[in-house]
Amino acid sequence: MSKETTKVVPLTCHGHSRPVPHIHFSAMVDEDQYYIISACKDMNPMLRDGVTGDWIGTFLGHKGAVWQARLSSDASFAATASADFSAKVWDTHTGEALHTLQHNHIVRAVAFPNQPRPQIVATGGMEKKLRIFDLSRSSSSSSPVQDTSAAATPPSYEIGAGIHTGGLKSIVWAADPNVLITAAEDKKIRWWDLRTQSTIGEHTVEGAVGTCELDNTSAEGVLSVAAGNSVYFFDSASPGSLIKTIKTPYEIASVAFHGGQRRFVTGGSNQNDTWVRVWDFDEEKELETNKGHHGPIWSVSFSPDGKLYATGSEDGTVKLWKFTSGPYGLWR
Repeated sequence: MSKETTKVVPLTCHGHSRPVPHIHFSAMVDEDQYYIISACKDMNPMLRDGVTGDWIGTFLGHKGAVWQARLSSDASFAATASADFSAKVWDTHTGEALHTLQHNHIVRAVAFPNQPRPQIVATGGMEKKLRIFDLSRSSSSSSPVQDTSAAATPPSYEIGAGIHTGGLKSIVWAADPNVLITAAEDKKIRWWDLRTQSTIGEHTVEGAVGTCELDNTSAEGVLSVAAGNSVYFFDSASPGSLIKTIKTPYEIASVAFHGGQRRFVTGGSNQNDTWVRVWDFDEEKELETNKGHHGPIWSVSFSPDGKLYATGSEDGTVKLWKFTSGPYGLWR
């Protein structure tokens, strides 16, 4: 990581008209191609080219703020969680909503297992329930339809009823397809085994949970969590296993870890701290402070090749920041 990368002007992706609470990258789809999706309170999540930030399409259909959006690893599907009491699964080629998953409260979190064209999706939110939906069976083919509004919702089951005592903010599927990780407003990070449908580990964090995401630049599977003034790094494959906690002088809204470079990036959580900071993981010190956003940074993620990172902010923009020396993408 050379000094050349500091103070690179970020690319700004315009198009949203309200805050952006979440962004998510696909895996590498072709040799050097990947995609990014942004959730937005304007109800219209957007798909973009991950390298250039160029707009590809907008998913139309939600009737409330979209709190989280994720792409399947192969970018064939998108999943979105909304304040309209639903989650939706979309075809990224046509923009069509394939499934609408009805809930009884605001949906905040959604996750696919790490496999191409996934047939299940996990959801969570203000219901305080972790649910798994089977996308391979829509209920029209199963039992007689109970009522028309739920006719299109595929069958689902709840995991760990009554365990979450706060709304779910994030769901992460571990490398092991049988293991899910949830972060909730009860300040607990929990590991779940789908086979036993029970918790297999948990850790309490200090302060409100911001982001909870897996490092997508390596197979190591480091889970990073932003909460209060601290960032927490867990071994996702070993339930509840904390690698280290780093306390900072700032309120942290978001964090992303780059395993290969042993760096992490954090986003400020209030109107007086709209900075993006790059840190050394081993020395636990701040290396760069990058200005560009005009509001808190609710989400940050590295691209799958680790050569840029993206930020999503209260100011309604997504920004892409180069994280490699020499030319890359639109940076020449």
